[in-house]
Amino acid sequence: MNVLVIGSGGREHAIVWKISQSDRVKNIFVTPGNPGISNEKKVHIVDIQSPTIKDYVKLAKEKNVDLTVVGPETPLVDGIVDIFNENNLNIFGPSKKAAQLEGSKNFCKEILNLGNIPTAKHMSFSDSISAINYVKSKKMPIVVKADGLAAGKGVFILENKEEAYKLINDLFTGKIDGIKTSLIIVEDFLKGEEASFICLVSGDRIIPLASSKDHKKLLNGDGGPNTGGMGAYSPTKLIDDKITEKVVKKIILPTLEELKKVGIKYKGFLYAGLMIDHDQNPYVLEYNCRLGDPEAQAILMRLKSDIIDIFLAVTDDKLDELKIKWEDQSACTIVLASDGYPGKYNKEKIIEGLDHEISGTKIFHSGTKIVDGSYVTYGGRVLSVTSLGVNLQVAQAKAYDRCNQISWEGKIKRHDIGEKEINNKFIFS
Repeated sequence: MNVLVIGSGGREHAIVWKISQSDRVKNIFVTPGNPGISNEKKVHIVDIQSPTIKDYVKLAKEKNVDLTVVGPETPLVDGIVDIFNENNLNIFGPSKKAAQLEGSKNFCKEILNLGNIPTAKHMSFSDSISAINYVKSKKMPIVVKADGLAAGKGVFILENKEEAYKLINDLFTGKIDGIKTSLIIVEDFLKGEEASFICLVSGDRIIPLASSKDHKKLLNGDGGPNTGGMGAYSPTKLIDDKITEKVVKKIILPTLEELKKVGIKYKGFLYAGLMIDHDQNPYVLEYNCRLGDPEAQAILMRLKSDIIDIFLAVTDDKLDELKIKWEDQSACTIVLASDGYPGKYNKEKIIEGLDHEISGTKIFHSGTKIVDGSYVTYGGRVLSVTSLGVNLQVAQAKAYDRCNQISWEGKIKRHDIGEKEINNKFIFS
């Protein structure tokens, strides 16, 4: 079969890499892709300048594509699945209405409220004056979220009220680079441990994927601003069988039920960003309508099953027949980023140290480009290095060892990915 993958980041590289291992696949067309993706087996990069959904439809028809997989959230929120379905093209992912769980934080909160699903206490505001007055009555810290997509950077934790007032004004006036919104959510700060709960959904059928934990903050010890993710690992003991049962019964199923009440059938990946409190009760921080990045790299590194079987089980409504096999080993992913990220950063710095492979370790490209025959940086998050190990400590050591062999001017990374789990430092350990 022929497969089309839409996207260009580390998540998409991991998806393409896994698809390339399927005996069922002959050709993988990727747009826009990246230099790392182009090196995988069976891959054909298709360069489309400023593509529209109509361009993707045209490409799928021209290449006789049997299945399209959408990596990033923007095309999903824009309704690519609906339009592909109208053209009788098989595609993996949620509909436009379903993707509003990620596309609108306000819609997400409305669904959570209707289903009495545990989440932080919150209020939505369409003007800065009302929002600031609300903040004046709150204890700090608080969380401020910009409604809409913000590439993982639209969430702010504020310790100081004056800083909160300024941030709120800046969000409404567009003074924050890349983020401008007409609606914000102010919510209480939840204490606990964050974890990622990603599952396959087809209607009311659910299969949880291997557990994982992301590291959103830029700096060691979870300091600095939020990013799209600086590292991840799988599995995590934060999500054991007991927590899984709670999440499915109290969070995922009620969410799907509320969506059904408004005429929405969910199909695809559903990613609940969780906060697990001191008593091991899970709360929803956010929903995403696709695989996480860098969680995808860690999770897919452990996947033994054919990923095509997984995609088709969802699109064909056959989740009941699916059994997923996982490696018993742990996987650890370290993100290598450009100095200045998630703000402004320099591009086209020559990358050294990519020219050899190590068994059990994979380098996924996120923001790279080839200039004059050399790999150069072209994004905030540039590479993600993922290693397998008999346990997390071994996987972590292997991943950092490989990271240290890669260099460019301005390379940054966190040095503590997985450290809390290794040292048993969770609040309820």
